[in-house]
Formats: sequence, C-alpha cells, structure tokens
Amino acid sequence: MRPGAHTGLDDDAGGDVIQQDKRWMEASDVVAMFPSLVWKIQLEAGLRDSLNPKIETALAEMRRELPPLSAGQGWQSGQALHRRAELRELVSCVDRGVTSILRFLRIGHDAFEITGCWATVLAKGAAHKAHSHPNNFLSGVYYVRADAGADRINFHDPRRQTGVIRPPVVELTAQNTDQVVITLRSGTLLIFPSWLEHSVDTNPNEAERISVSFNVMLSSFTGQLSPPLWSGDRSS
Repeated sequence: MRPGAHTGLDDDAGGDVIQQDKRWMEASDVVAMFPSLVWKIQLEAGLRDSLNPKIETALAEMRRELPPLSAGQGWQSGQALHRRAELRELVSCVDRGVTSILRFLRIGHDAFEITGCWATVLAKGAAHKAHSHPNNFLSGVYYVRADAGADRINFHDPRRQTGVIRPPVVELTAQNTDQVVITLRSGTLLIFPSWLEHSVDTNPNEAERISVSFNVMLSSFTGQLSPPLWSGDRSS
C-alpha cells in the first residue's frame, strides 16, 4: 500500500473473528481502471484577449441577417469555422493540444485533422442536452464568453451498467458520482474523448454564452467514416 494512501478498507471493520487479529491485511491498494480523461487548458491572457473579439465579430457578422435569440433559444454556426482566418490562432492551439494528448496517450499516428468546428450561442434560458460526438477520436470546446452561472460543463458517467443500482451516499465523491462538473472561464480550452457524453445547464444570464466546439479524427480514418449528421447555421 502506498504511504498515506486511503484504500477504503477499514482495519477495524469486520466480524468478531477478524477483530481478534487486527493485522488481517498484509497490503492493500485501489486499482483505477479505464479512466475517462478530460484535458483542461487555459490560454495565455494576451492570446485570449486578442482571439475572443475576432471570434465574436465573426459570429455577429454570420448572424447579422437573423433575428436576435429569444429566451431559451440557441444558435449553431456551420461546421467549417476552422477554415476562417479569425480562428487561425485557435486552430493552432487545438493542433498543439491534440499533438500533446496523442503523445501522452502513446497513440501511433501519421496525422490528424479537424473534421468540424462550429460555434454555439445560448441565450438566457437555453441549455444543451447530453450528447456525444460519434465518428471522431477527440472533441473539444473553447469558451469565448462564459459568465458566472454559465461557466460549467457536465460530463456523464459512460459506464451505463453502473446505473443498475444507485445506493444512497453520505457524500458525493469522484468514486461514487455519475456526473463530473468542470468549471471554466473565458479562454478555457477543453479536449476530451468524443464518446464521452456531456451537457450544459441552462444559461441564467442576460449575456449570451458563446463557445466554439470541434472534432478531431486521425486522418487515415476520415475517408471511411460518415460526416456529422447535422448541417450547421441553425437556431433551436
């Protein structure tokens, strides 16, 4: 057992037979299996302050002919924002982040590419239900504007079978929860496995919540998989 490690096993627990000899364990450990990893990157302040106004201006131009969003409404752009000059710096950050992640995961690859990149704008009262991003390896989101109260994203336990029984708990911990909430702010870049379900709670603010999402796939696979099942520039 690692020094100071807490295994969850209590030396004083058990029946009378075990209590007669307190040294019933020679060693113990907790083995963490199949982790679901999310990488959280905060862009340097100067880069963030240069990039975000360019993105907001570009999105405002895309929405210029559209009516303002009503309460509870959201809007998504087309999926080719990564080809726009205004997002060139963000694409560079994504490329560097993904390169580091593939190295961390010991993934052997020739090349990767962004298969889609789109903006999501949520008005007051709008939310984004739980979903994943099929036919991609990594996905991510960059936060252009995420004010207090709209500064969180929920990641949901991908192990469906754990829902068979949900006993009451005395305290929520990383080991017994079925949802992890990550707090973020303007300039935060998250990258995660595309299969990991995530959702966004209702925006309680008058200010719109603005984010840019993207998918990444290993280039050798992109010609064999279907494109996204939706086309962008839509309101809901």
